[in-house]
Amino acid sequence: MRAHLQFTFVPEPGDILSSMAATKAPRLGRLLGRRDRAAREPDGAEPSQFHPYADTRLEDLVVITGLSGAGKSTAMAVFEDAGYFCVDNLPPEMLRGLVELFVHEGSKVEHAAVVSDVRGGDYFEALSAVLQDLAALGLRHRVLYLDADDQALLTRYKETRRRHPLAPASSVEGGIASERALAEPLREMADVVIDSSGLKAHMLRRKIADEFLPRAPAARLAVSFESFGFKHGPAPRDADLVFDVRFLPNPHYEPGLRPLTGHDVRVVEYIARDGTLAEFYDHLDPLLDFLIPRYVAEGKAHLTIAIGCTGGRHRSVAIAEHLAERYRARDDVFVEVVHRDVERGERPDIGR
Repeated sequence: MRAHLQFTFVPEPGDILSSMAATKAPRLGRLLGRRDRAAREPDGAEPSQFHPYADTRLEDLVVITGLSGAGKSTAMAVFEDAGYFCVDNLPPEMLRGLVELFVHEGSKVEHAAVVSDVRGGDYFEALSAVLQDLAALGLRHRVLYLDADDQALLTRYKETRRRHPLAPASSVEGGIASERALAEPLREMADVVIDSSGLKAHMLRRKIADEFLPRAPAARLAVSFESFGFKHGPAPRDADLVFDVRFLPNPHYEPGLRPLTGHDVRVVEYIARDGTLAEFYDHLDPLLDFLIPRYVAEGKAHLTIAIGCTGGRHRSVAIAEHLAERYRARDDVFVEVVHRDVERGERPDIGR
């Protein structure tokens, strides 16, 4: 199950959580709300033996917390991409109700990640109490605490021009100091503490994935090769790489080839007649061989490579097809070919 919810304060949060459940949830909230361990344990059972929800389908619950600006949104994206049910900005007290939903009889949630921080109001005492109760009830969970030094946090706030949640009307420096004092005790409860100072987003993603997610073969990168004609408009807006191939021989000026497209072998042979196309491939193929694995390693999900000629019917089509055929044999990419302008009508006054 994959979802990403943004919680904000509402007058009656209990009503919203109740409406999310398809069937009646077990009264986990009552258990979590009681602080006397002995009162909720069967006679003669040791505290560590009392795990009434050990058989739930919930295999992994990750609670993400830490300092604002330290990378919690990036962390959430890592788990969302891994198929976790994700909830952002959840007040600690609402975590109790959410866990009810995860463990009720009809729930199909197996992996979940929740961000809870100072935006949720009452913070340290409420969150630490919930975490202690989750452990006492045998619910499998892990805590990720994200930290960063003051200078890194201050730089990030300046770049985004956002106000600190604890200092909406005062300095960011004051907000950082207040939040650090409030959140610091939770570091001791965390299973993993990551300092994101000096880490770029893709580096932080990789570090979090290495710590929390099982190692598996890298996901296949979806690569789209898209041909287009410059005379019909600029390169596709979503293009990551654009190659202008108007330097190659143009079949448009050959009457016998003009009605054809880059799918035809005769057009390809004409484009390649002087050796420039082969020389171009000698440079282009190694470049893409270098770039694609690095995009995969960075966690990029989709790469669009646009190839443009004048009309988008001959040269760009032939090259897009060549590249698609070459990369279909690889097991780390999924290839798609799009020819934006190949079906457009001819304009005899403009070369293709």
